[in-house]
Formats: sequence, C-alpha cells, structure tokens
Amino acid sequence: MSAPKDNRPPESVEELQKEIQSLREQLEKALAENEWLRQRLEEALRSLKRQAAPFSKGEPKPHPKRPGRKPGAEYGQRASRPVPQRVDEEFPVPLPERCLSCGGPVVYEQTESQFQEDIVRRTVVRRFEVQIGRCACCRRRVQGRHPLQTSDAVGAAQVQLGPEALALAAHLNKEMGISHQRVARALELGYGLKVNRSTLCRALLRLGQKAEPTYQQLRVAVRESPINWLDETGWRVAAHLKWLWVALSPQVTVYAILPGRGFPQAAELLGEDYAGFLHHDGWRPYYRFLQAGHQSCLSHLLHRCHNLLEVASPAAAGLPQTVLQLLHTGLALRDRYRLDQISPHGLAVATGRLEASMQRLLQKSFRSPLNCRLAKHLRHEQPYLFSFLRCPDFLDATNNAAERALRPAVIARKTWGGNRTQNGARSQEILASILRTCWQQGKDSFHQFTQLMRSSHPILLDIIPVSQSP
Repeated sequence: MSAPKDNRPPESVEELQKEIQSLREQLEKALAENEWLRQRLEEALRSLKRQAAPFSKGEPKPHPKRPGRKPGAEYGQRASRPVPQRVDEEFPVPLPERCLSCGGPVVYEQTESQFQEDIVRRTVVRRFEVQIGRCACCRRRVQGRHPLQTSDAVGAAQVQLGPEALALAAHLNKEMGISHQRVARALELGYGLKVNRSTLCRALLRLGQKAEPTYQQLRVAVRESPINWLDETGWRVAAHLKWLWVALSPQVTVYAILPGRGFPQAAELLGEDYAGFLHHDGWRPYYRFLQAGHQSCLSHLLHRCHNLLEVASPAAAGLPQTVLQLLHTGLALRDRYRLDQISPHGLAVATGRLEASMQRLLQKSFRSPLNCRLAKHLRHEQPYLFSFLRCPDFLDATNNAAERALRPAVIARKTWGGNRTQNGARSQEILASILRTCWQQGKDSFHQFTQLMRSSHPILLDIIPVSQSP
C-alpha cells in the first residue's frame, strides 16, 4: 500500500515546524534548568552533612580583602581602654641599677603609669547567726533577718547561693545560652564555687518566682507602648514543640513561651485591641490586629528577592530585580531624610511616586510560578511596605530589632534545646525578659537581681517605664 498523502497546505507545515523548534528550545532550557537545580540540591544536601564548617557561605572570594584595620588615614577612629576611675592596689616599679644591654649606670628621667584590670578568684562565705524567738502575746515564731540575707530558711536549707553568684548564673544560662552543667563548671573554674546543676536549676526557679510581679508589669508596658516589634521562633518544652514570642518596645522586651504561633498567642501578648504600630515579618496573623498600624520588614523581602534571583531564568528575573530597586529607593529616601537632604514635603511626594511605581508593577501578570507567589505576597503587603516613609521619625523599615532580641534564645536552643518542664519555661521567659530589658535600658542587672533576692517581700524592679508603673 502506498503511504497516505499529506494534503495540508505548506503554510501549516511551516507553522508546525516552527512550533516543534520552539518546543525543542523550551525542552532544552527546561533540561538545563533541571540539571542546574539538581546540582544545587546535591550541594545543599551535602552541606547538611558537613560538620567542619556549618556556617560556610560557599566558596571563598578569589581576592579577599586583607583582615584588620586599613593603614594610614583610612585606619578609622583610634581608641584605647579608658583609664580606670578606681585603683585598688599600687605597686612601685623602680629602675634597674644597671642597663640590661651594656651594664652602664641608669639615670632617672620620669615616671609613667600603667594600669591592669584583673579579676580575683575568691568566694566569700558569710555566716549569719540568726536569733529565733517567740511572740509573748500570740506565741508565733519570730526570727531576725540581716539585710544581706536572701532567705529565712535554716536547717536542711541553711547553705545557700548568694545573690551575686545566682545573678551570674542567670546571665550565663538565660542570656548567653549556657547549660546548667556548664554554668556550674564556670563557677568552679572562675571562683572555686562548687555547686550542682540541680541546685542552680532550683535557685533560678526561685528567682523567677520572685521576679513574677516585675514580669507582669513589663507585659502591661508593651501593651501600652505606641510601637512594638514582634517575632517568634520554635522552642521545646518537655520535648514538645512550643513557640517563643518576643514583643519589643523602645524601652521594654518581653518574651513569652506559648503553645502556638497564631493570632490568639499574639493577642495574649499584646491584647486583641492593640492600636499602636507593629513591625513584623509579614506573617498573616499579625494583620488581624485591625486597629494597629503595620510595617512589613523590608529585610525579609530583600532576602527573598535575592534568593529568587539565584534560581530565576533571565526572563523571570525582571520582577525580583525591579522590586529590589524600588525597596532600595525607599531606603535611600529614608537615609536622605535623616541627613536633612530632603524636606518632609519632598519625602511625601517621593513616597507617593514610589508607591505608585510599586502598584503599577504589581498590576502586571506573571508566568513564572515563583514570580506569581512573590507578586501575590507583595499585593497583600503593598499598603504596609513604605509606612516607615510616612512616619520617618517614628518607624523602622525592618524588623531587625526583634530578630536581634531572639538571637540569644536561638543560641540557647542550639546549645541545650529548650526547657524540660513548664516551670522551667516560665522561669526562662521571666528572667530573659528582665535581663534583656536591663540591657536595653542600660541598667545594672546584677544590682537588680541582688536587690530582688535580698528583699524580704515582693518588689518591682526599677525597669518599669515611669508612665506605666503602678
């Protein structure tokens, strides 16, 4: 039998050939992209197994800059340790009788001072002779109390940790993320103080109970603050997944370990009717604070666009590249305003143009799935991208403050994983909040904890903002 004849017109054959050629080109691009993504996946999987350099950012630069300060005029600001205001010991350092090089006589010219700041490995043991009596009227037991005492316990609990040692343990464990076992080791190495990790754990629980009233007032303070930064991260309590939340105001930091990361937990921290401004990373539950103003974090968007550019094809790179340019333009406007290079009116006009450019960009349609996801996210975030330009003296462009507040907790999580009990989690959020707030306000947390431990009745620490103190 003869083959059937092709009765289609030549134009149709040429169109089919062009279509076949186009499909071949698309297939080649898809295969090349698939191979590139496969290699990136293999590199990522191999990097998870490398323990020698867990924080590597890829291959080193071919011509890196020399480490250290630059020579000459580009050295930067020169500084040295300040002269101590207090001198505890003085030692004369006389001249040698003979020159150490040639053995000739030495003639005195002048005296120069040198200071040495050091620590002393010394543990103070105090013994309190507590007098105990009974009331002649009601027959109740009465005992004396010295201002340096931290407890009225005697008998089996007569040997106790002092407030300074406990304050140091709280800093090492709750702020620096060192486990109880290593805190005990540090106290023994540094001060010759032998203590068990269980003793430190129970002592920190008692310290957390004493600090409970202050913590409650800190929570009231963040609720009444006109501006807050919010963030959350995973946390473990008794091997169960919880979430560590942070609410940061200009004066106060509050941590809370809660069972979820939704709006109920955020509302438990700030209240459902919070009406201030919120900085956050764009997590959807935050927008359920309907009475609050919002600023979406530009750092997260910049990072997302950079990651998208690493995997996007040249045709799909237009959206993330344009978004990067618009966001950087907004940051440059902020910097120009802070340097008084642009007036408030000029800033408002430039902000309006910037928002219009972003709106026109997001009105387009996109074919790449990654670009579609980015555009969908930006359309939701669009009203909150440039709030910091509308209130340049009040708002930040990023949520970096909350990210930095979470960093000590993330370090602690990597070191010892979280808390073993709910009581430990409660102590964690209380003491971490007080330590971070003291650092934020520039106050001596050692003095605050010492004052708290030596008080015979519940007190509020001197870290509550004046306008919110009861």
